[in-house]
Amino acid sequence: MFPQWSRSSMAAVALRSCRRGLSQILSNGGLAALSSKRLEEPRRHKSSVQYASRPDLPKLAYRRVKGKSPGVVFLPGYGSNMNGQKAEALEEFCRSLGHSCLRFDYTGHGASEGVLSEGTIGTWKKDVLFVLDELAEGPQILVGSSIGGWLMLLAAIARPEKTAALVGISTAADHLVTAFNSLPLETRKEFEAKGEWTIPTKHTEEGVYKFSMDFLREAENHCVLQSPIPITCPVRLIHGLKDEDVPWHISMQVAERVLSSDVDVILRRHGQHRMSDKDDIKLMVYTIDDLIDKLTTMV
Repeated sequence: MFPQWSRSSMAAVALRSCRRGLSQILSNGGLAALSSKRLEEPRRHKSSVQYASRPDLPKLAYRRVKGKSPGVVFLPGYGSNMNGQKAEALEEFCRSLGHSCLRFDYTGHGASEGVLSEGTIGTWKKDVLFVLDELAEGPQILVGSSIGGWLMLLAAIARPEKTAALVGISTAADHLVTAFNSLPLETRKEFEAKGEWTIPTKHTEEGVYKFSMDFLREAENHCVLQSPIPITCPVRLIHGLKDEDVPWHISMQVAERVLSSDVDVILRRHGQHRMSDKDDIKLMVYTIDDLIDKLTTMV
């Protein structure tokens, strides 16, 4: 059922992550953000919010820590923002290593301008490309969560020179389009007649996500899983087997389709969609640490 490389690649990540001497990083306090106590506390040195102006487009809110290359850029999920546990732990980890870190809110999200319901996959792709072109210096490790994982792939295709590596967390590539198209025909017709698709969710006060038919039609223009994905940098994909929002097999499909020869898939047996437990965040940081080591020691 599974590609032969899937099991060995999971082991490879675990083995290689030990290579860098994580005990030294731990002793230096680099992973202090990963303790349950620190995850609940406000960060002492958290970066300040800044705003990027764009001609005829909404301002984007972002937080940036300057440092060495490769930098790390965090791409949050739909309806989320740059102040989640993964994003904050990532910034503190990058600060401890002296590497740059940039996190931001898409149009209509968090502290950025715009209206969420008016956004599209294309809108948020433009946001990511603006961040890479105007705010980030040099090649970046893109860390994408859920829809951020889809946007991460789109950005890597559009800006290969700015993409050093990819880390997808619960990657939702093409997910909204494929999920809608997999509904029974009559059900799809009912939603199309209403002009809106509603999806039950635990992640909003309303208990549903709402997507217009226009949103879904626009999203079809950005699907990546129907053909080989022209990405050749290192790719790491982390997904929880208990993910009830985005099936883990999407990460396997991404791994099969990217052209890169350096692809690892890590499946968390008890991992859920948000992957925000302490051990989930540790795994994310270990994976990024391994990539930084790999990228900085390549001849």
